[in-house]
Amino acid sequence: MKIYKFGGASVKNASAVKNLKNILTKSSTPVIVVVSAMDKITNILEKLHVFYLQKNKEKIWQTFDDLYSFHDSICSALFNNNKTPASVNKYFDELKRKLKTNPSLNKDYEYDQIVSFGELISSTIVYEYLNGQDYIINFLDIRTVLRTDNIYKEANIDWDTSKYLISDFVNNNKLPIITQGFIGSTHERINTTLGREGSDFTAAALAYMLDAQEVVIWKDVPGIMNADPAWCKFAEKIDVLSYQEAIELSFFGAKVIHPKTIKPLQNKNIPLRVKSFVAPNEEGTIIKNIDYKLKLIPVYILKENQILLSISPRDFSFIVEENISKIFSQFAKHRIKVNMIQNSAISFTASIDNSNKIEDLIKELSKEYTVKYNNGLTLITIRHYNDEAIDKMIAEKTLLLEQRSRLTIRMVTE
Repeated sequence: MKIYKFGGASVKNASAVKNLKNILTKSSTPVIVVVSAMDKITNILEKLHVFYLQKNKEKIWQTFDDLYSFHDSICSALFNNNKTPASVNKYFDELKRKLKTNPSLNKDYEYDQIVSFGELISSTIVYEYLNGQDYIINFLDIRTVLRTDNIYKEANIDWDTSKYLISDFVNNNKLPIITQGFIGSTHERINTTLGREGSDFTAAALAYMLDAQEVVIWKDVPGIMNADPAWCKFAEKIDVLSYQEAIELSFFGAKVIHPKTIKPLQNKNIPLRVKSFVAPNEEGTIIKNIDYKLKLIPVYILKENQILLSISPRDFSFIVEENISKIFSQFAKHRIKVNMIQNSAISFTASIDNSNKIEDLIKELSKEYTVKYNNGLTLITIRHYNDEAIDKMIAEKTLLLEQRSRLTIRMVTE
């Protein structure tokens, strides 16, 4: 058994869905297919979530209509101008009922109840198309088997319960199976999500729980590149990566692999392959256990929209363990990821992602500390760096902070 994960770009329109079917029909191994929301639909649902919290009815229904029209046009192309399947309309009806209610005070809870519809709708469209093309596949609502805690937007999997439920479903249903990435549910059957771009993690979790042979993530790039081709003209494909190297790259912010994806695969030595859905016969990149030292070209990672926080005790006391502990407790309380830190005798500096939680964090820290910050910055990471690689990235840029180790350099720039 293999786990195939198809991201938003691989199901972005009718042609992409038809291409997915061609890939599946050429597979000689039974598969479980994990599908993301189509194209940029998650972004649109996130806007819908904001309008819902604001009770902006005009924007709510305008966005809802745009969502429906987008999916309806894809269905029209896939089903020969027939109506959108009832199974798809069912989810739009559910979403409509949700949008007519008043939001609770828990923004993250409301996020999971609204944004989860993206994967449910896309997987249902793909399921209906495949069965209509005589490619018989079973449908699994992942919420019935993937149990999580109730930390909304970043839920943690209950591995024991989920393994029992998913194993039972697979044992009682023939492969292939299609399901959703990114979403799950609490034990009370309340929708949760696993963190942005979490469909990769879903695929890895299923592979771990079902002892899959391999996970294949289908992308619009030839494999894992040493830089994002969207901004880098000199990007090259990397053929092989170790689990350890992949974890490092995802930790530093490489977008091709979700940070949580590698660990469950490494635990059971399950290879992960990243392949192009445009050129499915090419080998792509494989991530696996490697017992030799890899010689890699420089790998470039950008994290934009960074805030550089500088935190100093008002009484000029030293930044020691007690102060650092207090500062990190605030990061944890507000669920803010720290990308890079550095401290001197009386100051603590951190590069963090900008978000709507920053204002509350700064307000809390300002009770005990002097807090200064710069925003609109970029965090540049170069793994396996050399002088030429550094010069490429910081030419004509103002460098605000730098850290180096043997293999990695990280720089915050304006």
